[in-house]
Amino acid sequence: MNRRLFLSSLALVLLFSLLAPGAGAQELRLVTGPMGGAWYPLGGAIAELIKEKAGVSVTVSPGGGVANILAIETGKAEVGFSNTSSTVDGVMGRDPFKAKTETTRYVSTLYRQFFQIVVREDSGLRSVADLKGKSIAPGPRGFTGEQIARHVLQVYGLSYANLSKVNHIGYNDAISLMRDGHLHAFMPITTIPASSIMDVASSHKIRLLSLPEEKIQELRRINSGYVRYVIPKGTYQGQNEDVVTVGTFTDLLVSAKLSDDVVYKLTRALVENKDRLSAVVKEIATTQPKEMAPDLGVPYHSGALRYWREIKVRP
Repeated sequence: MNRRLFLSSLALVLLFSLLAPGAGAQELRLVTGPMGGAWYPLGGAIAELIKEKAGVSVTVSPGGGVANILAIETGKAEVGFSNTSSTVDGVMGRDPFKAKTETTRYVSTLYRQFFQIVVREDSGLRSVADLKGKSIAPGPRGFTGEQIARHVLQVYGLSYANLSKVNHIGYNDAISLMRDGHLHAFMPITTIPASSIMDVASSHKIRLLSLPEEKIQELRRINSGYVRYVIPKGTYQGQNEDVVTVGTFTDLLVSAKLSDDVVYKLTRALVENKDRLSAVVKEIATTQPKEMAPDLGVPYHSGALRYWREIKVRP
């Protein structure tokens, strides 16, 4: 009887260890981005890949670049999107992080993200300097875009205190406010063309604010992870000139507690199924495998590193 009890207890322990996400089984939590952005649907596509290729079920939730890293650090999620600028900030323990990240591990860079400052043409706004006393929507607190927005205001000598209102809302709500004339500037960080911006442009003439080269350099001194990007003319209806801005790269992160086998299969699936992912985010099609595994000073998960070494893109 004691032997049977022991074996039953052992079986239960093994069962629970298999079901624990940190042990590689079979329910993970993936945090993405706001509704109306590219991350949420991409998260759904990656969740399908993980289930298909690694045999692991995944629940997908909205999130934000900084908040997702904190979710992984605190055990509230096992997988998440972020931006390389925020990922590096976390490893360094720089603002907005209160301490260096310990649990977050790198898997892959996925594609470029553009910080876009959108105003209605009839607003008369032509520069970030003109936003003084105006209302903006930089995204919810804890989003990478909100951090970039504060830095962009900073290089113009502005802060939230200089604005009439700061709306920490999602993309869909920001679109509604802009259509109604209750919002002066919408500041998403996402792919181009962004569906949310196209939505506004379909009913109102818009203008994207460009950043001068000296402001780009100031921003890069604040965070070396910022990259100078150009949004080509014609990207949006009525956009007749190239727009210079900053941006970063979307990356995929996981908890160090995930099993090597699951993360290896996930990493391999990202590369071998780029066609499926680029059907959701076109930009992914242009990202080459060697660009997906950069040296950012961020520790890789050993399962991901195993795959990158197999295809000889990491030492």
